[in-house]
Amino acid sequence: MAKILIVLYPDPVTGYPPDYARDSIPVIKEYPGGVALPSPKAIDFVPGHLLGSVSGNLGLKDWLETEGHTVVVTDDKEGPDSVFERELPDADVVISQPFWPAYLTAERIARAEKLQLVITAGIGSDHTDLNAANARGITVAEVTYSNSIGVAEHTVMQVLVLVRDFVKQHQIAVDGGWNIADAVERSYDLEGMRVGVFAAGRIGRAVIERLAPFGVRLSYTDRFRLPAEYEEKYGLTFHESIEELVKEIDVLTVHAPLTDETRGLLNDELLATMTRGAYIVNPARGAIADRDAIVRALESGRLAGYAGDVWDPQPAPADHPWRTMPHNAMTTHTSGTSLSGQARYAAGTREILENWFEGAPIRPEYLIVEGGAYQGTGAHSYAKQPVHADEQQAS
Repeated sequence: MAKILIVLYPDPVTGYPPDYARDSIPVIKEYPGGVALPSPKAIDFVPGHLLGSVSGNLGLKDWLETEGHTVVVTDDKEGPDSVFERELPDADVVISQPFWPAYLTAERIARAEKLQLVITAGIGSDHTDLNAANARGITVAEVTYSNSIGVAEHTVMQVLVLVRDFVKQHQIAVDGGWNIADAVERSYDLEGMRVGVFAAGRIGRAVIERLAPFGVRLSYTDRFRLPAEYEEKYGLTFHESIEELVKEIDVLTVHAPLTDETRGLLNDELLATMTRGAYIVNPARGAIADRDAIVRALESGRLAGYAGDVWDPQPAPADHPWRTMPHNAMTTHTSGTSLSGQARYAAGTREILENWFEGAPIRPEYLIVEGGAYQGTGAHSYAKQPVHADEQQAS
């Protein structure tokens, strides 16, 4: 029997919901491209319920305990006396979400002598030191595709919120005002703007496909060029590098994984080459941007707005400057954890566990590392320059 340590975000401050705004969520039969949704043998939750918090426990606790496993579910992950630190040394499996990550540094992995499997309930495993996991032969998996469309939808929303200056306009309404000039002095149409997409993987392509009907001019850069017929369909211009891309756009959306190559990439030097008054939306990883460089660019007017769903570290401290910098539309890493997305990544987490307990293969698209090497999605996204989780440890 195994010990499973599950780190999830806290329940709502008002308590676990007794009811929900909707009675159901739409049934999605397949992901774009025909990829199958998670297919566990069973689920112990109601799709559309809050699963990502402690009381929701990803719908796993009852099932795992019935099977004889030891389960620890906590939101306490910060500092040497946290539940996470105390329970980690003899854990066989660690599960957390990118929105409330259990940072598995090389030092923590060294102390976790029994650790065999790390699961990201969602997408993005850079909170685990992948070099250390490879060295130990630990399997790292995530629920690829589970919330890609949710993040793409959030990205499109934030692009529109910035360009139309929605935050200010809404606040005027909340405050009882009606000054039209104040409301529109920084508001523009998205139509006709040049939008650049940094990394055209699953999320980046979904953003391209959703922004194209707005009449924008689309460009992108990626390690792997998209097929010519796809570029033609969406009127895409390919750039060999991010440095070339940012010179030619009004809006940049960021969808790259966090690697040694992308860490701090959006710095003073790169921002200085962008069109004055450009916007950036970053739902990928906070550390891809130089924190203070973004603040300086907004204060100087180099950037007209910055929105993102990701911070460094996470959770961000109360005095993080991105909370109060001008012309921001930040959210607290919620794009991928809608109630719809939670149903999919909870089901995918159970599928991974079922396979692992049975000694069956884990789907290649779920795998990041296995057997001491990058596999599946990991070989595509992380293998070139893996990240070091100790550099973005939150505790």
